[in-house]
Amino acid sequence: MPYIIFIGLLVIVDQLSKYEIDTRFFEGETFPIIGKFFHLTYVKNRGIAFGFFQGKLDVISLITIFAIIAIGIYFYKTFKKSTLMEKLGYSFILGGAIGNIFDRIYRGFVVDMIDFRGIWSFVFNLADVWINIGVALILLDSFIKERRKK
Repeated sequence: MPYIIFIGLLVIVDQLSKYEIDTRFFEGETFPIIGKFFHLTYVKNRGIAFGFFQGKLDVISLITIFAIIAIGIYFYKTFKKSTLMEKLGYSFILGGAIGNIFDRIYRGFVVDMIDFRGIWSFVFNLADVWINIGVALILLDSFIKERRKK
C-alpha cells in the first residue's frame, strides 16, 4: 500500500509541474534558471524519449499501457521477495510511465520542460527523471546482488 501511495505522489508531482508549465508558458518559451546552463523550456513532445517516433501517439500509447501493466504485474508478483531498492525502482518507473501516459491520453502530447543546455540538447520532464531513477535503482540493486554472490 505505501508503494501505491508513493507512485501516486510521483504522478501528482509530475502532473503539477506539467500543469504549471502548460498554463504559464507558451510553446517554445524558455526561462533561464541558472544562466545559460539550466532553463525551463516548454516543449510539446508528440513522440517518446529524445523526440523519437513523433506523431505515432497510438502506437506509443499502446506500448506504454502494455509496459505499465506488465511492470505492475511483475512488481506485484515479486513484491515479497524484492529488496527495498527494487520496490522503489519499480515505483519510480511506474510513476513516470503513468505520468507520461496521462499526458498522451489527456493532452495528446507530453509536456517537457527541463532544459540543461550546457549538457545535452534534449528537453524532458519529471516523469522521465522518475523512470531514469527507477532504472538506475534496479541496476544498482542487481549490481549489489551480483557482488554479494562473489
